[in-house]
Amino acid sequence: MPKMKTKSAVKKRFSVTGTGKLKRNAAYKRHLLFNKPTKMKRQARGTVLLDEADVKIVKKFLPYL
Repeated sequence: MPKMKTKSAVKKRFSVTGTGKLKRNAAYKRHLLFNKPTKMKRQARGTVLLDEADVKIVKKFLPYL
């Protein structure tokens, strides 16, 4: 049986916490920031846990977690 390949794009975008949950960066923080309110920019600063519905999809692309 050949090894399964990890999607390179997914491995760059997601990381695993100590308890096995998936982390992602907050969205809407790249460009056109002068239009966005300060509150939105501040809340988009850190990382967010991935939603359970999306975890199934992402784990398919990360076979060796």
